Amino acid sequence: MTADQHEPVGGPGEGAAAAFAGPAAPVPSPAAADSGGTGPGARLLAVQAHDTAIDQLRHRLVTLPARAELQAAEASLAGLRATAGILQAQHQELSASQAELERQIDAAKQRRQQIEARMRSGHVTAARDLTAMDDEVRHLGEHVTALEDRELELMEALEPVDTELAGLSASIAALQLAADGARAAAAEAEAEIAGTVRSEEELRRQAAEAVAPSLLEQYERIRARGGGVGAAPLVGNACGGCHLTLPSMEVDRIRKAPPDTVVTCDQCGRILVR
Repeated sequence: MTADQHEPVGGPGEGAAAAFAGPAAPVPSPAAADSGGTGPGARLLAVQAHDTAIDQLRHRLVTLPARAELQAAEASLAGLRATAGILQAQHQELSASQAELERQIDAAKQRRQQIEARMRSGHVTAARDLTAMDDEVRHLGEHVTALEDRELELMEALEPVDTELAGLSASIAALQLAADGARAAAAEAEAEIAGTVRSEEELRRQAAEAVAPSLLEQYERIRARGGGVGAAPLVGNACGGCHLTLPSMEVDRIRKAPPDTVVTCDQCGRILVR
C-alpha cells in the first residue's frame, strides 16, 4: 500500500502485511505521547509507549547484571565443588590406606611385644625356640619399619591434598558470599521491575480503553510482526518506525488525510500517526 492508499479505521489492514525493515524503533514515552494530543493517533501512540516501556522492562528483567553475576558465581562454585569432590575422594582413599597401615603397625608391635615378653619370662628355655622367637622379633621390627615408611609416604601425599582442599574451601566460601549477594540484589531488582511492569500494564490498559477496538486489534497484529512496534509518528518526512524518508507529495497526502483514516508506512507497514 502506498501512503496515499488509506485504510478506514477498523479495516482489515492489508497494507500492514508489508515486510518490516530494521529493528523496533523507539517511540515517545507515555508522558510525551499522552501530552501530544487527544486524537486517535495520539491515544494509539500512548498505548505504544506503554507497550515499549513494558518490553524494555521485561528485557531488563532477563538481562540483569546481578543475575549474570549470580550465574557466573554459581558456575564457578560448581567447578570448584567438583574439584573439591575429586580431592576429597583422594583424601579419603589415602586416609583409609593410612588407617590400615596404622592397624597393621599396631598389630605387628603388639605381636613383637608378646614374643619379647615370653622370651623374658623364662618359660621358654630351648635354644632353638629362643632363636626362632628372636628371628621373628627381628622380622617384625623390619616389617614395622617398612610399614612406617609407607605410612610416611602416605602422609606426604596427603599434605598437598589437605593444602589444596583448604584453599578450595576458602575460595568456595568467598564465592558463596558473592553468589548470595548477587542473588539478593537480583531478587530486589526483579521485585522492583515486576512492580513497575504491573504499573505500566495498568496504565496501558487505561490507555487502550480510549482506542477504538478495531484500531487496537489492527495495531496488535502489526506490533506482533513489527518487533514490538505497531505504530509510529510521522517525523518530518520520515516514518518514525523504520526511519525511511517518504516522498514529499506522499507526505502531503498523508497529512491531508481525514483524521479517522489509518495510514500505514509503505516500507515497514506500521501505522503512521501524523
